[in-house]
Amino acid sequence: MAPYLEPLNTNAATAGNRDLNLLSPSDYDGDAVSIRSDQDSDSDDDERQLRARNSRELRAHDRLVLMEEEELDQLVTETRRRQQRRGSNLPIPNPLRLFARRMSDVSISRSRSPTGQTPVEFAVETPISEKRSLRRARRKAKRDRLLADAQEGEDGELMYEMEEGGIKSGSSTGESSDRGDSDEVDRKGLLQLADAKAKRSRNWCRWLLIYALIAVAFAILVLLAWKLSMERKRGPVRTLISNGTAMFAPTTILISLDGFRADFLNRGLTPRLSAFVKEGVSPLYMLPSFPSVTFPNHYTLATGLYPESHGVVGNTFWDPALREEFYYTDPLRSLDPKWWKGEPFWITAQQQGLKTAIHMWPGSEAHVLGIEPTYMDKYKGNEKLSKKVSRVLEFLDMPDSERPQIIAAYVPNVDSDGHEYGPNSTEIRSTIQMVDSMLDKIFQGLEDRHLTNIVNVIVVSDHGMATTDINRLIQLEDLVDMNKIEHTDGWPLVGLRPKNPDDLQGIYNGLVEKTKTNPSIDVYLRDVNMPERYHFSNNERIAPLWIVPKTGWALVKMQEMNIKEAKAQGLVYHPRGLHGYDHEHPLMRAIFVARGPAFPHQPNSQVEVFQNTEVYNLLCDSVGIAPFPNNGTLRLPLKPIGLHSDPGTELESPADPVTTSSAAAASDSPIVSSSAIGSVAAPEVTKSAADDHAVQISSSSSYTATAPSGAPAPSNSIGVNLPEPPQPTEQPSGDQDGGDTVETGVKNFWDWFTGKIDKWWGKIKGGISGEKGEENPGSSSGEST
Repeated sequence: MAPYLEPLNTNAATAGNRDLNLLSPSDYDGDAVSIRSDQDSDSDDDERQLRARNSRELRAHDRLVLMEEEELDQLVTETRRRQQRRGSNLPIPNPLRLFARRMSDVSISRSRSPTGQTPVEFAVETPISEKRSLRRARRKAKRDRLLADAQEGEDGELMYEMEEGGIKSGSSTGESSDRGDSDEVDRKGLLQLADAKAKRSRNWCRWLLIYALIAVAFAILVLLAWKLSMERKRGPVRTLISNGTAMFAPTTILISLDGFRADFLNRGLTPRLSAFVKEGVSPLYMLPSFPSVTFPNHYTLATGLYPESHGVVGNTFWDPALREEFYYTDPLRSLDPKWWKGEPFWITAQQQGLKTAIHMWPGSEAHVLGIEPTYMDKYKGNEKLSKKVSRVLEFLDMPDSERPQIIAAYVPNVDSDGHEYGPNSTEIRSTIQMVDSMLDKIFQGLEDRHLTNIVNVIVVSDHGMATTDINRLIQLEDLVDMNKIEHTDGWPLVGLRPKNPDDLQGIYNGLVEKTKTNPSIDVYLRDVNMPERYHFSNNERIAPLWIVPKTGWALVKMQEMNIKEAKAQGLVYHPRGLHGYDHEHPLMRAIFVARGPAFPHQPNSQVEVFQNTEVYNLLCDSVGIAPFPNNGTLRLPLKPIGLHSDPGTELESPADPVTTSSAAAASDSPIVSSSAIGSVAAPEVTKSAADDHAVQISSSSSYTATAPSGAPAPSNSIGVNLPEPPQPTEQPSGDQDGGDTVETGVKNFWDWFTGKIDKWWGKIKGGISGEKGEENPGSSSGEST
């Protein structure tokens, strides 16, 4: 249907006030005429069809026709819209538009079109004929471009078809073929689009599957970790063994004999321990950790960590971060959990579902990590050995649901008497025998309960013991200006913390100079030349400067003892035994002996010597729990290297460091005695009579002064009952006190006499009675009497 056409002005200049007839053919819109005149005739269409051009060219022609028709419809619609705005057939010029045209003449000239006119002038003043000409030119340029593109596309498609052999039969130049301008290609394009979409969908599904697999794997790992953690809390699968009356899970008894030197087994005083060695597996000796004192080593036994790692670096030390001092005999300080790092075996066992029973073990009362043993006995320095036997067997007699699988007991008697009387004294011989008898009662109790082959037993010690002598003392003030020192740590070795850190190097240089002629002292800077084998550097609790005496020597302060005056008075230095020296020295060697189902070795087996950092792992393995990370490397089963009965495997008994005579000769060194001149006499008694786990005696009675021959023995302020008459003091070979033969018989008598007085005074003070050696005034967990 032909569109309804309204007459339009063909020339704005002649429009005037003419009365136009809307139906007059002469006034038909000029744009519509021009468009129609530019259209191709039917003959042109026929001619184009006859030319048999390609489909792209035909489609381009159709697009041109469609555009022209759309343009025609748009012009007609705009004409109608203008006519409706006028409201009549008379064209009335808009005065505002005329005014705006005149007012904008000046400003329009500032911005011209490419032909010299502004866009407004071009739209208003350009004649209708010029508009038509421009439109024709634009349409022709667009038509030519489309046709050129169509022809070039066809040539490209033809070249492709010629090269690929894809021209179909019956397709001379433009019949249906699989070219890019055909409907088939469009269909294929849609198929390709669908394929791309499907490919993207497949890629998405593939990535979704990968992510799902990752999520599933992560969930499995989380589930596995949760299961393992639950198993850790529940504990390992327990293999129960019946002793005829009850079912026993893997159970281990750990007994520590404080101060039991390895060569004490050679003295013929320990038939039960010697038989235990033949029944089980052990090294010739076990090395303690440095420094070889009780608290650091018992916590190393409990954690498998070096002292520098678990933080208890001495019996006494200063923490620069906390600005506090740890002192082992003060429970208000030593039992604070902030001092104790690492994970002791009772916590490892508790976290994995095992019950534990800890009898007076150092550190067990410190609430480490906020986890307590199932059963814990606080330290009692005067507890009899028979009570310890009963307590261990009592734990074994508990019902299945209440019975602990780890029982650890601490025995301080050998250490205490070793400090008081010396490791080569008659008194220590009796103490060793009594401790061996205690062990025999425990083993007898296991046998009576048919537990010999069911319960594991491990017997260890923490360090050895060396004899002291007043001729092996060094006055600390002779070496260091104590006015420059803020804190001193440790004993008998001494750590120094200068008040001014800038003085550290100068103090060290002075110490090196003063001790270069004395081979009995070593001086170390913690961060410079501390021996690596000590593992005593990586903790700020370790003082930056250390004076380490050779085994058997000791450093004392003037307030504790004036060495020169003490020698002049013939006093005997107490304690008579000390430890804390180089942990590899023969006199510091400890023991390790084990027997039971977790140690399936040939009886009397010997293994390589190891350090006490290994005990924690072995204990955990014996009851089937996973150890916490530590410094140990050994695991069960151990690898024997032979038998103790093999030739050449006997452990030699080490001699004391130096004889009294040689020590006296060494005392001529100015390092030892120069400071006594002009000094004020110090109290005769000073430091505690025991290094660790011993009673904290007041400073007025911690050293015992023994008068020379003919002088009355010093005593305490109250009377003391006289001991029993002297007994023979025969000792086996190797048990003499390091060559004290130069002393007179009277001097030996006075040593014995005053020792007896000290012993009986301790009994009276502690309210202890009963058989000798049952009392022990020590303090392992910080309790003082």
